[in-house]
Amino acid sequence: MKNTITKTFALSSIGLVFCLNLFGQSIENKNLTQLVDPFIGVDGSGNVLLGATLPFGMVKLSPDCDFDTNSGYVSGKDISGFSHTHVSGTGGGPKYGNILIMATTGDVDIINHASPKTSEIASPGYYGVTLSKYNVQAEHTTTMHTGFHQYTFPASDKSNIIIDAGSFLGHNAVPGEAQSLVGSEVNIFSNNEIEGYSRIRGGWNGGDAYTVYFYAKFETPASAFGTWKGSKISMGNKSEYDSGEKTGAYFTFKTKNKEAIRLKVGISYISCLKAKANLEKENPGWDFNKVKLAANEVWNKSLNSIIVEGGSPDQNKTFYTALYHSMLMPTDITGENPKWKSSEPCYDDYYAIWDTFRSSHPLLSLILESKQVDMVRSLIDIFEHEGYMPDARSGNDNGRTQGGSDCDMLIADAYVKGLKGIDYEKAYQAMIKNAEVAPGGDERKEGRGGISDYNKLGYVSIDFERSGNRTVEYANNDWAIAQVAKGLGETEDYKKYKKRASNWQNLWRPCYSHGAKGFIWPRNADATWADSAYIFSWTENKSLKGKFTEFTGGTWPDVFYESHSWEYSFYVPQDVKTLIEKCGGKAAFISRLDTFFTNNYYNVGNEPGFLTPVLYNYVGRPDKTAFQVNRIRHASYNATRRGLPGNDDSGAMSSFFVFHSLGFFPNAGQDIYLISTPLFSKSILAMENGKQITITAKNLSDKNIFIQSATLNGKPFNKSWFRHSDIKDGASFEFIMGNQPSAWSTTSTLPPSMSDFE
Repeated sequence: MKNTITKTFALSSIGLVFCLNLFGQSIENKNLTQLVDPFIGVDGSGNVLLGATLPFGMVKLSPDCDFDTNSGYVSGKDISGFSHTHVSGTGGGPKYGNILIMATTGDVDIINHASPKTSEIASPGYYGVTLSKYNVQAEHTTTMHTGFHQYTFPASDKSNIIIDAGSFLGHNAVPGEAQSLVGSEVNIFSNNEIEGYSRIRGGWNGGDAYTVYFYAKFETPASAFGTWKGSKISMGNKSEYDSGEKTGAYFTFKTKNKEAIRLKVGISYISCLKAKANLEKENPGWDFNKVKLAANEVWNKSLNSIIVEGGSPDQNKTFYTALYHSMLMPTDITGENPKWKSSEPCYDDYYAIWDTFRSSHPLLSLILESKQVDMVRSLIDIFEHEGYMPDARSGNDNGRTQGGSDCDMLIADAYVKGLKGIDYEKAYQAMIKNAEVAPGGDERKEGRGGISDYNKLGYVSIDFERSGNRTVEYANNDWAIAQVAKGLGETEDYKKYKKRASNWQNLWRPCYSHGAKGFIWPRNADATWADSAYIFSWTENKSLKGKFTEFTGGTWPDVFYESHSWEYSFYVPQDVKTLIEKCGGKAAFISRLDTFFTNNYYNVGNEPGFLTPVLYNYVGRPDKTAFQVNRIRHASYNATRRGLPGNDDSGAMSSFFVFHSLGFFPNAGQDIYLISTPLFSKSILAMENGKQITITAKNLSDKNIFIQSATLNGKPFNKSWFRHSDIKDGASFEFIMGNQPSAWSTTSTLPPSMSDFE
């Protein structure tokens, strides 16, 4: 059988040397992996993956230091081992952390084997560290479905590799979000081969049990081996059956000083034999550096989808790390679906689309369109076999839905941007089911909770949790359905869902806070206002009784999920024009936005407000958009271990930064982009169709953040927005920058809203 790694390496090397520009000329790719720092965002609340993986790779081989954190990694804690499955940037209860490997010396200790760490190094596709307790250098790289371990030991007769088949993250998460062990098993075939599995239930999505199978092989035969179950070690034993307890195995080697012991681990969600097949196909040799280099070059090819120039070293590092983080999830498990057979692509770990539909998926549509198409197709395939598209999914199980049926946004976004290869008729059926059929049972799992109210009353009443954000999000979802309906010739459905897209107005209460009039407010099923629900404290309307908590971000049972009324009262992305009218007109809307930002009610660390900084464009004030975006970039992002403003949320925070570094941001589910302000003097986006989008910012500096004039493809351009159709076949923007607001785009055509299509 031909060496797959060699073939992959050769193909990726060709791709790295040349790509095509707008005019079909070959240009040399840049070495961009050196600008990625995977340590950015590992601390604070970023929760990003630190270890080795490939773009959307199934194996995410990373150090585990704390079994109750989402990423498993904490800078100040010892390493307990390196497990093969992780998510990146997520909040809530942890998920995965399966099939853990640890290197030790001395007597085998399956409980207290953690080690302090020194000399850490990480780059795309690679992680290395010294386990100082044992003086062992640990190194890791990956292919899509395999982990490659290299441990360099000191001289010892007791150099050990421990394999913990029952390990997982999230032992002590909050109720309903913890993982729990269902069972595990190991079988040693020889002194250098082992297989087994781990079966885990729960996690953030409260998912059904999932099973991670593995097959592992050592390059060097062990001098001794054994197994363990619970806390009992059995020297020389070859197997531990599944009795619901933790099981594992160890292999002991007699090593010379600086002798490397290499271990390859194949992973599968189907069977141990499939795990072995993955290993034999993807990594048949023992050349660690070759696999490491191949992984690095796969990443380099992906990162070369965007070239930026003119930034500081830290800005370049922050940007390319953000781009890297945007390509970690969801997880491509095509060929590894344990639930049904299908010829369609299969992706897992949509964790969660509520986070990623706003920026991550629109970014992929621009630079990795084929990947985005595959992801949308996988959503449709899940609908076909399980009845609903997920808003979130992990461990091959749907859940949890935080707000709207935001999978609808991905369908609409792909449709209006003309992405090919998607069965939109079938996707439309899935959207209609979301809008019409109550999920029943656990309404956090899939579909739209509370739609019995929404479809009858025109809003979700306070009888259901998250009634505020569900109502406004369902309205936006309905506009997504309407757009697809119109394109498919479903005229009556278009009218129906377009009307429903105005349902947010049914929760609009004309009351006051800080001079702003009108807010999304919870309502009872009998149409009376739910005055007793907390929203925020009132100082100007004394007729409203009750004690309110000001600007508190809610959780699952509350009116607003992870936000508050001040923020969600801006959430009408489908019809900003009508929102402006409801707020009292352009001047009142500008004042309201100013108050929102000046009083620090805006939270870039959470997704509901992602679009808010560019809403100034809808009232002809792109200068204020530029000011706020520039402030947010500098205040909330940096090249440190705490360099993210919140959970990266599967790359959502990172893709927000990527877009605003380029100087524009999508209104997701529509074919509209809003111009903000570039961070780099030149940016080039290489699309998969061979075309390029070039953005040039002349006279750009830390102070020159305001656009003075602009051209598109050499012609004067005076709008603070553009359509996807303007750029899909390549485009060239040129902005002249200055240090003062200008008249640019203040009197031009405003971005379109739903109410413009009467």
